[in-house]
This record gives sequence, structure tokens and C-alpha cells, in this order.
Amino acid sequence: MNNKYPTHETVERLRKRYPIGCRVELVCMDDPQAPPIGTRGTVTGVDDIGSVMVDWDNGGSLNVAFGADECRKVDKK
Repeated sequence: MNNKYPTHETVERLRKRYPIGCRVELVCMDDPQAPPIGTRGTVTGVDDIGSVMVDWDNGGSLNVAFGADECRKVDKK
């Protein structure tokens, strides 16, 4: 796990990569409350520490933590 906070530039890159409303799919998340791998959701923003905020299709809303978790952008369907 990466305990170092991202730079302002890194956060801005993440915000461009994951704009509000884009769709993502969970690749990995080290949290007992995590949605299943492959769960899709809609990005609601990227916070100041680089976490991608997601409304998951299964009703959850755990953030994808910078340096610890991973999601990938998918096409809207």
C-alpha cells in the first residue's frame, strides 16, 4: 500500500482520466466491504487525495483508494 499522498498534478490527471459520469469497473480493492471484482459503477468525482469516488451499481459507494485499489474505465452501455 502506498501511504504517500499524490501531488496536485497527479490528482488533476486522475480527474481528467476519470471525469464525473464516466463508467468504471473494479479491478481490485483490499477492503472487506469491497464490492465484487468486476462490479461497475459511475464516477462522482476524484477527491483531493486521489481517491476515485464511485456510486457502484450494487448500491455501494466505497472509494477506489489511490495507491491501494484499482479500477478501469469502461464504455457506457
